[in-house]
Amino acid sequence: MYRLQSLAARSLIAGALDLCTPLTLTSLTGVRHKSQGPSVEKCGQMRFITAEAKASAGRLDGKMREKTLTMDTLNPQVKAVEYAVRGPIVLKAGEIERYLEEGGTKPFSEVIKANIGDAHAMGQQPITFLRQVVALCTFPELMDSPSFPEDAKWRARRILQGCGGHSLGSYSASPGVECIRKDIAAYIEQRDEGVPSDWENIYLTTGASDGIMTILRLLVSGKDSSRTGVMIPIPQYPLYSAAISEMDAVQVNYYLDEDNCWALDINELHRAYQAAKQHCQPRVICIINPGNPTGQVQSKKCIEEVLHFAYEENLFVMSDEVYQDNVYAPDCQFHSFKKVLYEMGPEYFSSVELVSFHSTSKGYTGECGFRGGYMEVINMDPEVKAQLVKLLSVRLCPPLAGQAAMDVIVNPPQPEEHTFKQFHQEKSSVLGALAEKAKLTEQILNSVPGIKCNPVQGSMYAFPRIFIPPKAVEEAKALGMQPDMLYCLRLLEETGICVVPGSGFGQKDRTYHFRMTILPSIEKLNVLLGKVRDFHISFLKEYSGLEWDEI
Repeated sequence: MYRLQSLAARSLIAGALDLCTPLTLTSLTGVRHKSQGPSVEKCGQMRFITAEAKASAGRLDGKMREKTLTMDTLNPQVKAVEYAVRGPIVLKAGEIERYLEEGGTKPFSEVIKANIGDAHAMGQQPITFLRQVVALCTFPELMDSPSFPEDAKWRARRILQGCGGHSLGSYSASPGVECIRKDIAAYIEQRDEGVPSDWENIYLTTGASDGIMTILRLLVSGKDSSRTGVMIPIPQYPLYSAAISEMDAVQVNYYLDEDNCWALDINELHRAYQAAKQHCQPRVICIINPGNPTGQVQSKKCIEEVLHFAYEENLFVMSDEVYQDNVYAPDCQFHSFKKVLYEMGPEYFSSVELVSFHSTSKGYTGECGFRGGYMEVINMDPEVKAQLVKLLSVRLCPPLAGQAAMDVIVNPPQPEEHTFKQFHQEKSSVLGALAEKAKLTEQILNSVPGIKCNPVQGSMYAFPRIFIPPKAVEEAKALGMQPDMLYCLRLLEETGICVVPGSGFGQKDRTYHFRMTILPSIEKLNVLLGKVRDFHISFLKEYSGLEWDEI
């Protein structure tokens, strides 16, 4: 028996350590004998040194193994992707932050990142009730704690009952937890004043972005002149242009009317559609309402015109409605595309293919990190819907913590519940502060010579138009960059304010903008806007040769 074991061991070690001869008794018995050659450890080192020597020799001979993945072999669609919100400006801001942390000196003490709609990073506090429910779902032992209200506990129990093993750590069905899908459908019906919503048309997503990418994957097909054309607003949120580049679809720009508070213009839609038909097949139109980066809230009339246009041209409609709670202008109101479609009558409501998107990341909660969201799909071909479910199955399911957070947003405390008062106060405080900051931003920017800012009716951003003198435009061209990139880089380096150039979102030729979020606190926003004002005046003086009284 011992003989067989010894032979087996000898065979294994000889195969693994072919450089070790003769076989050492140490490897079998653990006892070291001087006369029996190198140890197992030594053999391993010899093997490593030999491989290292070979690699070194390869370098000396000029025959170093080439990398498989290089910029030449990289997927060209990936190289075409651009995402300005986290682009070069933000990388530069990170470098400056590290420099300051290491004791470096600048004309400012901190970098104020106004480049992205990340509410909690800007200091917004979480909604207590949402965090209570998610905490209970994550750590059910807290159900016994008197610190948590019963309103939160019963919601958490209901969510956990829909999870495998009553645990947030399980997978859910690919479309999401069933009770959460039902809550979303009930929320939509209430929001749209009775317009029916089928919970089986609801799909939970990893943020709205995941849903948008998934639907675009279904839509993009064809080659050459039959490639799918995707109509997107300009200015647009760069997710859309990035997705279109990655999928090798055709971007079809339609320009929003800046002189009319960034309204949709039906004549511009027709122009863009007809021009695109010469080189692609437009199949889908994307709308962002309320707007990002432009902050407008589309009127019901505009939405009706878009839906009629989509009906006439047989276009699939994608409605990005993640800012539906962020409406500040007293004369504006959020209208969902689905509700307007329903009110246009059965001929429209039974035929126009529409997907609407919502998210935990925006609104009054600002829970970006949970990556929660949903999409409602109506009038999709049943066979295509089966393909959608298949595609969703590949990514298994969205994060369950995000699904739980989404459930709280669509199923918040009701007036008769104990937690309603605090919830309502926190929600009203967030939205009230945003409305105040929207007005403040518009007023201060419009007081600066050479800056024009449309009213921030909704969402979380201002997109002011800036005058850049010809001399600065020429300098930017000589540096190989867009003029508003030069402007924003100078703004960052001289003031510590990080905003995103308008060229990253798209804009009409020879117009320049930047996008900034209105999320910083009132105090910090005042500082930010004051610095922008002083910088812009200095920039005009430098490149126009004008004195203050001339500006």
